[in-house]
Amino acid sequence: MPTDGTGTEEGGDRPQAGGFFADARLLAGLAGGLAAACLALWAFRGLPLGLVTFWAAPLPVLMAGMGFGAGAAMLALVVAAGVVWLAGSLAGVWLFLLAFGIPALLLVAASRRGLGLPLALLGLLPAGGILLAAWWLSDMPGGMDGVLRALAETGLRRFDLPASAAFVADIVRVKAAAIGFWLALALLANGWVAGWLLARAGVAPAPAWSSARLPGWYAALPALALGFWLAAETGADAVPLSLLLVLLVPLMLHGLAVLHTRTLGRGERPLVLGAVYVALVVLFLPASLAVAGYGAFDLLLRTRGRGAPPSRS
Repeated sequence: MPTDGTGTEEGGDRPQAGGFFADARLLAGLAGGLAAACLALWAFRGLPLGLVTFWAAPLPVLMAGMGFGAGAAMLALVVAAGVVWLAGSLAGVWLFLLAFGIPALLLVAASRRGLGLPLALLGLLPAGGILLAAWWLSDMPGGMDGVLRALAETGLRRFDLPASAAFVADIVRVKAAAIGFWLALALLANGWVAGWLLARAGVAPAPAWSSARLPGWYAALPALALGFWLAAETGADAVPLSLLLVLLVPLMLHGLAVLHTRTLGRGERPLVLGAVYVALVVLFLPASLAVAGYGAFDLLLRTRGRGAPPSRS
């Protein structure tokens, strides 16, 4: 049966004939919501491997959406939120929705027109979360920086580590960016696993991740964040620096996708890709900045190429 790339029939998310229990989208949404709620509640109740289940909480929502359309993902999100609320707490609902639930739904909805916008959302969503947190905590002593400083000092004391002012300041500058980076990485990993599982089950083909390319307008966002960071006062640049770092994540992923595509069919492909990934593990910051720079270079070249007038022959 023809699909639109998201596992749904052409013409929209119309229910299939045969009644409630014959509608695969409804069943997928219900099952995905119950599974996501179980994973989240397992973590919220402090059970063994709770950290693993929390990071895997968006997987059922993504599987429902990638296999059966955005309507199934929306239903899964509503069911998961309702179950977490009934069996847990309202705070747990908000944590699940803001960390993974709503981002997973937005990624599914954006993927209907390709992988470019979902790739951009991996930077835009953490950046939006940082701005929202900075606004929400603006009335606290020291604002978001003060809250992050208190959390860093508490964590260091808990592990009996020296909480020097310089060390705490370095943690505060990158803590928000680190949280945003790991959330984006978790969404990306869950999306890859969801695509692999759906392909193995024959429900939907796995997305061609190496074909993902950022839209041309995205290049302006890290440039603006860089300008804000350079203009910020010393010691009060945690938010601009965090915004810059999380907005560079999609550029790094764009660069990796380009590397995978351009080395396809070449004998040196395993050596090149292996060296890049080893560098990302051993020297993460310089290697990730280099790959992000490569992605930005490719993005600017593609944007310029689309805007250039046709050559005359």
